[in-house]
Amino acid sequence: MKKFIVLPLILGLIICTTLIKNSTKDLDEQIYSIKENIFFLEDRLKDSKLEFDYLSSSEKLVEYQKLYFENSLIKKSLDELKILKINDNKIIVNDLKISGN
Repeated sequence: MKKFIVLPLILGLIICTTLIKNSTKDLDEQIYSIKENIFFLEDRLKDSKLEFDYLSSSEKLVEYQKLYFENSLIKKSLDELKILKINDNKIIVNDLKISGN
């Protein structure tokens, strides 16, 4: 009589353990995926913050111009700018038209 009670109890415990293990495995996979996404986003945030810090000030840009380009960059007025279009292996140069106030 005890065997009839113990056997279903053991089977029930095995089934419960299997269900718990499967749900735990799914949760671990979700946690891993979220951690990877967080790591990727933190890396992008660091890169963006670094880029912003170094390129946000005009003094830094002038400093980089002097450091890397020396005197190769020249100031141009808007009238000197042109639009270059390539259609069917033909180069078309048009004046830049600025609309606005």
